[in-house]
Amino acid sequence: MTNRKPRVLVTREVFDETLDYLRQHCEVLANQDDVPYAPDALAAKLADCEGLMCCLTDRVDAALLAAVPQLKVVANIAVGYNNIDVPACTARGVMATNTPGVLDDSTADLAWTLMLGTARRLPEVERRIRAGEWTGWRLKQWLGVDVHHATLGIVGMGRIGQAIARRAAGFDMKVIYHNRNRIAPELERKANATYVSFDDLLAQADFIVLQVPYSPQTHHLIGAPQLAKMKPTAILINSTRGGVVDDAALIGALKNGMIRGAGLDVFENEPKLNPGFLELDNVVLAPHIGSSTEATRKAMAMLAAQNLVAALRGEAPPNLLNPEARSRR
Repeated sequence: MTNRKPRVLVTREVFDETLDYLRQHCEVLANQDDVPYAPDALAAKLADCEGLMCCLTDRVDAALLAAVPQLKVVANIAVGYNNIDVPACTARGVMATNTPGVLDDSTADLAWTLMLGTARRLPEVERRIRAGEWTGWRLKQWLGVDVHHATLGIVGMGRIGQAIARRAAGFDMKVIYHNRNRIAPELERKANATYVSFDDLLAQADFIVLQVPYSPQTHHLIGAPQLAKMKPTAILINSTRGGVVDDAALIGALKNGMIRGAGLDVFENEPKLNPGFLELDNVVLAPHIGSSTEATRKAMAMLAAQNLVAALRGEAPPNLLNPEARSRR
């Protein structure tokens, strides 16, 4: 970097230590009011900025990039980056980065929270207690299903999927998985997981956890045809991205008893989730909090800041998504 500090925009509220780090290296325009920018406002704020630190709520597409030709780097505070048009960034020589690794365990924990909460109907029974509907113990009251000794099916066996699988050992579960590419044998052994076809996973698993990135190829990966292949006792967990599941089809399956239940941290068109979910007792709903622990979110923000600063120094950021962009600047 030159003596002049490059100007960067941080689009959403972040932690004080993140801003302190950035201000050591950059002139920072920070949106600590945390009000999301509309596309036109985002372009206007970026008018003199070389760096952008953004979240999954910010769309970085060809139109935005054309409006800010001086932009050099887009640092996403997330492991997923379907909010960023990476090929458009590459075409303009804009480096794009994400924050993998630091959120794996917290996201895996949340998947298990949804699994256990759905299996034991925890949100439903808490609502009933608060409503004064609990009048005493009964043998057949609010029966759930066992997680231990059940079959866990994981769709998407990257770092988070493997972390979910490793936790299953404590519940003596059989773990099967499907992935675009079969993982290495040593990773299968560590996860105690067996590779199966997608259809076999749908047919065999008692709990199905989705952990694939959202893309045109995974849009509605779970829809009516896939739900029909699941056990009527199956529980579906979506802790990855909205759009991987056809929410309308899932609501229909839950209403009709096609599957037992679902635990969801993500939704299509969030935060405007399908109101049909609110009518159901056999679904557990969470507001996209997979990585939302204080330690993890701080680590994500700091890693994004480190990616941003490295790029503006002319270095290869630690988590560069499009290495070819560096040669096009």
